[in-house]
Amino acid sequence: MLDSANYTPRLKAAYADTIRAALKEEFGYKNDMQVPGLDKIVLNIGAGAEAVKDSKKVKSAQEDLTAIAGQKAVITKAKKSIAGFRVREEMPLGTKVTLRGDRMYEFLDRLITIALPRVRDFRGVSGKSFDGRGNYAFGIKEHIVFPEINFDKVDEVWGIDVIIGTTAKTDAEAKALLKGFNMPFNS
Repeated sequence: MLDSANYTPRLKAAYADTIRAALKEEFGYKNDMQVPGLDKIVLNIGAGAEAVKDSKKVKSAQEDLTAIAGQKAVITKAKKSIAGFRVREEMPLGTKVTLRGDRMYEFLDRLITIALPRVRDFRGVSGKSFDGRGNYAFGIKEHIVFPEINFDKVDEVWGIDVIIGTTAKTDAEAKALLKGFNMPFNS
């Protein structure tokens, strides 16, 4: 799917053709390089208490995240020991993956058109989850909304953190960029 030499993801083409021009006009940029774009998308599953009880749970989370992202996920480990949580230093606690380039656009397309509409009682994502520097973060309670996950083979339902990093300087620019990609904001 991504190997073909002349293939361009749908959202990447939409950005180049229409979204960039609309943002340039809306914010009055003088140069195409000033127009904000997507930088990266980071996906994270924190296995937490489940991983403390059973170390195989992190492997399961890693396999699921790898299937969702289309790129091998990395296991994250505890930086220091916390006796109250029964966590030791270097204990595997979660998994993460950073998507860039064509894979990033493909994932965003699947997220917006397939996964988010499958979320139970979905009314849009919050329009207030920006960090002040143009990055957007939200969580999905169940990773089974992604079509890559076979519901029958799931032993644990994980929550996924999705962080969308943009080159925008302000939250307003980032929100306008994501609206251009049809991100379903509820406010």
